[in-house]
Amino acid sequence: MALEKELATFEAMKPELLRNHSGKFALIRSDAFLGAFDTAESAYQEGIDRFGRESFLVKRISETEEPLRNHALFSGLMHARL
Repeated sequence: MALEKELATFEAMKPELLRNHSGKFALIRSDAFLGAFDTAESAYQEGIDRFGRESFLVKRISETEEPLRNHALFSGLMHARL
């Protein structure tokens, strides 16, 4: 499963993340939490700047799961390849 390690890291850190960064967006690579960002876009940009095309996770720090739309994809700034 893609991002399995990153998702496990997020879940393991979730109580601490909620205490310290609720409502922000976590950037995680492998088992490392790399920061909390005010917007998903700023977290994605940091991930791209640091890792390029390598995988990383950006996830909203919230008690409940919320779907996140990638505005760059919907506005045509990036394209999904099937």
